[in-house]
Amino acid sequence: MIRAAIVGLGRWGQNLVASVQGKSDKIRFVAGMTRTLDKARTFADQQALVMHERYETVLADASIDAIVLATPHTQHAEQIIAAARAGKHVFTEKPFALTRQSAEAAVRACAENRVTLAVGYNWRFQPALQEIKNMLADGRLGKLLHIEGNFCGPGVYRFGRDHWRQSREEGPGGGMTGRGVHLVDAMLFLGGRFESVTAQSFRLVQDFGIDDTTSMLFKFANGATAYLGTVIATGETWRMQVFGSNGWAELGDVEHLPTWQMKVSFIDPRNIKQNSKPQILRFPQTSTERAELEHFADAATARRALAIAGGDEVQGVAALEAILKSAQDQVRVRIDTL
Repeated sequence: MIRAAIVGLGRWGQNLVASVQGKSDKIRFVAGMTRTLDKARTFADQQALVMHERYETVLADASIDAIVLATPHTQHAEQIIAAARAGKHVFTEKPFALTRQSAEAAVRACAENRVTLAVGYNWRFQPALQEIKNMLADGRLGKLLHIEGNFCGPGVYRFGRDHWRQSREEGPGGGMTGRGVHLVDAMLFLGGRFESVTAQSFRLVQDFGIDDTTSMLFKFANGATAYLGTVIATGETWRMQVFGSNGWAELGDVEHLPTWQMKVSFIDPRNIKQNSKPQILRFPQTSTERAELEHFADAATARRALAIAGGDEVQGVAALEAILKSAQDQVRVRIDTL
């Protein structure tokens, strides 16, 4: 049983705790820390969390095996390095970091101190996404040609002018840092590394806060292409469609946390002119938050590395960095040279 401390007890931090507390025999939260203790006190008491006022005291607590970070984006890399030096395993919410240099420093610190580092891309634990990867691997979808996706919603309306989520430092590229990085990671999971990206990002609605309309075009190292849009001043929606040379698979709805269903459509090589109606595939109910935390706990128990130098976690940060540079300079940016 991994004994964990949650750092950051906002809505998502509480969701992570609730996903495993009293339900898992692999990980249990025993402590916590938050900047707004009064707001989280009732929840902390209900979950039997020993609350600390400072991060340093969490790291010094010998009864804690692992740190789970649900903190502002700019703090992740520094907090991961501090935890690694204290001998604590680390699970961090996405985005992992905002620069490739800081991501690599965090990975290096965890490797040097022999602790496990994981990044919270819970979409990888969706059975539907795993099935698409299987369909590409076994040839049912054929050769990967293109992926397109969006992850949109009214995020800029949910937070006031002074909230950290409206900070352009915390949310560069608008919806990319809070939402779009999920699609980027899913694309890496399915298509491998990116070669390059062209991006644009604008603030079109409010006179303060982060950009609300961001879009980009990717090219994968294997030659496939992708499109991604994140509009965070509109209604809630998300979608991803994967096109192969034999057919396509589509995911998407309003909510992204419940277990997904999937639409698939294939070419009939015996009757190429026939347009077949898409099939709908359904999957067993899964808590992706519990799955990702238990996966982390298993690796931590075995002291097995998850996020590693050159791995998808670092590649995702490199992609985000390239998106920001492309949007700023209005040029195509090669990701594999960053």
